[in-house]
Amino acid sequence: MVTSRWTAAPAQAASLRRRGAVLERAILEAALEQLGTVGWNGLTMEGVAAGAQTGKAAVYRRWPSKEDLVADALRAGLPRFEDAPDLGSVREDLLALCRAARNAMFSRPGFAVRSVIHECDPVQAERFHSVIFDGIVEPTVNLLREVITRGIERKEVRADAANSYVIDAMPAMMMYRSKMSGSEWGDRDLEEMVDQLMVPLLRPDAG
Repeated sequence: MVTSRWTAAPAQAASLRRRGAVLERAILEAALEQLGTVGWNGLTMEGVAAGAQTGKAAVYRRWPSKEDLVADALRAGLPRFEDAPDLGSVREDLLALCRAARNAMFSRPGFAVRSVIHECDPVQAERFHSVIFDGIVEPTVNLLREVITRGIERKEVRADAANSYVIDAMPAMMMYRSKMSGSEWGDRDLEEMVDQLMVPLLRPDAG
C-alpha cells in the first residue's frame, strides 16, 4: 500500500541529480507502476513522487493534476504498433497480431490502461478517450485492416471482409474474455480463437 510517509530530504537530493527529460521519464514510469499496482483510485501524486525519488513539487510543476500526469504516462508507455506482420497467410498474420496484443495487454502499460478503463468514472474516462483511441484502438484497427486487405488480394479472404464488424471481432473478444473471464490468453487460446472465429469469418464463399 502506497502512503505519504516518505523522507523528503533524500528525494529532493535525488531530484537535483536528475533534471529535464531524465526526471520526467522517472516520474512517468513511477505513474505507470502505481497504476499497475494500486490502480487509478490508489494512485496519488505523493506516491508517484516517492516512486520517482523526487519531491511532490517536481511532479506538480510539470503536471497540475493526476489526470494530466496519467494521460502523459500512458502516451509515453503504450507500445507502438507500426508494422503489420506478413507471414504468408492471414491465419499466421492474425496469430502474430494476437500475440502482440496479448503481450501488450499484460505489460505494465497494459495493466495501467485497464486500471483507468475499469476504475475511472465517466467524466474521468472521457479525459483518456483520445489517448486510448489514438494509442491503441486506431493502430490495432489499421493493422487488422491491412492484414485482411492483403488476404483479400491473395483470394484467401472474402472480398467484403474489410469492414468494421469483422475488424472489431478479434479485439472485442480478447477484451471481453480478459475482463469478464479473467482469461490470460495463452498461445492455445489464441490459436483456437483464430481458427474457430476469425478463419471461418474471413473464409471466401465456396461458390
